[in-house]
Amino acid sequence: MASAASANSLILETSQRLRLFTLFILYVGQGMPIGLFWFAIPAWMAVNGASAADVGSVAALTALPWSLKLVNGFIMDRYTFLPMGRRRIWILGAQLVMIAFLLAASVIDPTVSDVAVLGTIGFAVNMATTFQDVAVDGLAVDIMTEEERARGAGMMFGGQAIGIASATAICGFVIEDFGAPAAFLIVAALLLALSTYVAFFRERGGERVLPWSRGEAHERNLEIQLGAWWPILKSTFNSMRRGVSLLWIPCLFGRGVLYGGFTGATPLIGANYAGWDTSEIAALTATAGLVAGVLCMTLGGWLGDKFGAKRIGAMWLASGIGLCTVMFLGVEFWSNSTFFMAFVYLWIPLDMLITVALLPISMRLCDPTVAATQFTIYMAVSNFGISFGAFMLGRTDAMGGLSSIFVVVGTGLTIALTILVTAKFPRRPEYYEIQKRREIVSAHKPA
Repeated sequence: MASAASANSLILETSQRLRLFTLFILYVGQGMPIGLFWFAIPAWMAVNGASAADVGSVAALTALPWSLKLVNGFIMDRYTFLPMGRRRIWILGAQLVMIAFLLAASVIDPTVSDVAVLGTIGFAVNMATTFQDVAVDGLAVDIMTEEERARGAGMMFGGQAIGIASATAICGFVIEDFGAPAAFLIVAALLLALSTYVAFFRERGGERVLPWSRGEAHERNLEIQLGAWWPILKSTFNSMRRGVSLLWIPCLFGRGVLYGGFTGATPLIGANYAGWDTSEIAALTATAGLVAGVLCMTLGGWLGDKFGAKRIGAMWLASGIGLCTVMFLGVEFWSNSTFFMAFVYLWIPLDMLITVALLPISMRLCDPTVAATQFTIYMAVSNFGISFGAFMLGRTDAMGGLSSIFVVVGTGLTIALTILVTAKFPRRPEYYEIQKRREIVSAHKPA
């Protein structure tokens, strides 16, 4: 009886606190594989003599599934198990696949010279992670109300930052002292604990907790579920071809270039210029990630609510351009530990704050009937930018040195900023209500 009452109380539709906590903890979970493969593994490789090309290759392969995840959205909008909700079955399944790949990786035990093996493992685990990411994003669009989206974005990406930071710190120390297999096992164990939580909440009332439990599909989900490929493709195409949607794509791509370029540049600068080891770089990036998480959950969401996504997004993009300029012109200071620490403490929170600021605009552009597909396309565009940034990192030797990555990132941010401040993107519904009232009042004023 107690367990049944507990299950009935864990319904996202009826509790804002539960919605925000669930989105937060799910993003913590998907941040863990990112912390392992995007930060701890590259730092381990850089400290042990891997070249920029090798680090860039592993980073690019690890990032590739995030660029390809637009396919995931189509699959999830077409196929699901509605008695358990539109998204939860996919979240649970993705986590179990991640755990399986991590266990396999611990048995393989690759070395820093096994670039292809590390890249393949990173690709496989992150492919499963993208399925969770798409499902959680679709859940957020489905379940959140308009007034909580800015705060929800802060909780989501704050959680991801905390997950990345925690995994980076833990795995950085564990890899150095016990080897990569131990790090794979720790992340697998943490994901197993998260899967247990997912197995007990529900999206809406009356749904099943598990496939064999009692419950049925919610009426709202039955109404909006598109049961064939053509309606999904048509609705997505009609929504994506709008001019405002097409203009949004370069903004998301530019943000991705920042993350892809700086993720690989950080361990290379730390190891080759500042002289730091794996655990030191991991600890620094982890701490910066924790700072980013706190800022996203507090400052990020608050600023978005108070001043609007467009203004705050423009402010953070301009800050990123300034950081790129300082790093490009300040190569002589890269060997200074304080300078290196300042760079890391600035770019990791900045990347997350840009994402939090821009996320509500992406949500407003989505058609609810194909929310997972359309939102995934937007996120895939950003992830193409990540892959591009990682790819360009591997080409910095041919472009004149590692400093050239800051020119690449700065260019992407400049394009994004220019479009954001000149194009008219959708605002919160109350904005249009205020404008409408003003027009009515103006029309009734005496000439």
